[in-house]
Amino acid sequence: MAIWTIDTAHSTVQFSVRYLVISTVTGNFTKFEARVDTDNDDFENAKIFFFAEINSITTHNEERDKHLKSEDFFFAYAFPKLYFHSTSFQKIDDKHYKLLGNLNIRNHTKSISLEVVFGGVITDMQGDTRAGFEITGKISRREFGLIWDAVTETGGIMVGDEIKININAQFKKTTPNTHI
Repeated sequence: MAIWTIDTAHSTVQFSVRYLVISTVTGNFTKFEARVDTDNDDFENAKIFFFAEINSITTHNEERDKHLKSEDFFFAYAFPKLYFHSTSFQKIDDKHYKLLGNLNIRNHTKSISLEVVFGGVITDMQGDTRAGFEITGKISRREFGLIWDAVTETGGIMVGDEIKININAQFKKTTPNTHI
């Protein structure tokens, strides 16, 4: 079995949501960990584990970030992390996979589906083996207890329900005794 751990210096965990119906706000988590356990070189049927620290959320707007961490949204004090673990990682072709798993936010667990583009495997200048992935998908924030909402003066919704997920992940092959 091979164990791969995420290289957080070369990875991003981003999200975006419609705001005031007319634009999109993006943000990311700056503190996260992930591990991939696999029995083969093509990653098919790999087991994936991920978590992000809610207090690391940033949209580059201090007031908005404070609101996202509050009880109205993530409630970081009571639920400091979000978690994901895979239930299936199916190879579609040499570059594409379908990732199914359970996402837990605010103690609400839902099955989600993500699209994965496999960037390949290389050996870096230090002799470490690395693999790259682009992971995308969509979730409903309300399904995870993020139900705060407001209506604008013209009747538009302030914050959309659909959250787009965009993760660029680089993993480093490690020894089997590494854990997250």
